[in-house]
Amino acid sequence: MSQQGPIIIVSSGEKLSFATALAETKMFPLIDAIWPEASQAVERLQPAAVLVSASEDTDAWLQKLAEQVAALRPYVPLLVIDPKLPLPANGIPFSQTGGIERLSARLRAALRVRSLHATVLRRLVDDPAMRVPESETDPTTDATVLLIGRGAAYPALSVALGEQLGVVGALSIEAAAKHLNARDLDGIVLGEGFSPRVVDAFLTVLAEDARFRHLPVVVTVPGMTPAYDLANLEMTSGDPARVAADALPLIRQHAFEARLRRTLTSIESDGLLDPRTGLLTPAAFDRDFATAVYQTASRGGGLSMARFSFDRVAERVRFDAARILSRLMRRMDYATLHDDGSLLVVFAETELREAQLIAKRLSSVMKHTLHGPKRDSRIEPNVTLTTLKPSDSARSILARLTEQDARRAAS
Repeated sequence: MSQQGPIIIVSSGEKLSFATALAETKMFPLIDAIWPEASQAVERLQPAAVLVSASEDTDAWLQKLAEQVAALRPYVPLLVIDPKLPLPANGIPFSQTGGIERLSARLRAALRVRSLHATVLRRLVDDPAMRVPESETDPTTDATVLLIGRGAAYPALSVALGEQLGVVGALSIEAAAKHLNARDLDGIVLGEGFSPRVVDAFLTVLAEDARFRHLPVVVTVPGMTPAYDLANLEMTSGDPARVAADALPLIRQHAFEARLRRTLTSIESDGLLDPRTGLLTPAAFDRDFATAVYQTASRGGGLSMARFSFDRVAERVRFDAARILSRLMRRMDYATLHDDGSLLVVFAETELREAQLIAKRLSSVMKHTLHGPKRDSRIEPNVTLTTLKPSDSARSILARLTEQDARRAAS
């Protein structure tokens, strides 16, 4: 991995155990700086990452440094060791409890995001026609976290996280596993209500699955130690607001990484895929659909279409549903998030009866994984289907779907 810069370690001048541990790995070029010199050092050296040892006396300096680091491109991770105060938005927490050897893994995971950002920026320069409309928004606007728990603190924790993120709740480990397999998530918060043995088994399974090794996992169950191969595992305690504050920076970084991956996929598709949903852009969908209708009418065969609509839901829910659909639909099918907020899906070479079964399965997954802003509020999509008739055009099929949906809403 190319770091393209040194690692700056900022402190008040004392000898730091985590700096010594990093130096012994000989993996990172390290440069020490004291707080009054930190801003100048960042400007002069253009680091790949910044690690700080902060205290109450250095909070003002930390906030200023965080703003400076956040403005750098490509992404420069800011790791705060054993934070004592609320973190800045881009501050990644790291607790030395449980072993400082985990720091290099946390740092390497953050540098992966930096490398990915550098790749995206380079590709955008090579292809100036590409635009990323979401690039300036806070990544947490797209983030979804899985909250697992069943203790007394669960409702308050759900509210604390839900004020800033999309939250999917699970009252059991089994339910959590279904969510992990059905959708993309930006973090896991494991609350109270489970024994250390159950938590240990769950974390062990996560560590053994390559899909989750860099997923932020915040554990509030007392008595656990971070002895797992999970780079972004944090053990925390305190009131729900404190837990949410500790989890948010890690989740924001993961959501940013997911956004970069979608953007890179969009670039590689020559802009045919929407970087926010992973589905076809409306213009690309219209072209493909018109061609499919013409070819199916000329050659024969089946073609069906479904419309998934939602009653009065937030924009986040629609994009969430779109990403679930992009992950679960068949490779031969294609879809888009329409301007009216509905999802349009074309089932290629598929008759109406088979399309009904596929749409029913997709709808069931959305129903059980999409959640509204209120705790335990499920989102159930409205589904309308139609199939190609001999006299149909692309426009007439879309009009029929819209009319059917309007009749359903009126009834």
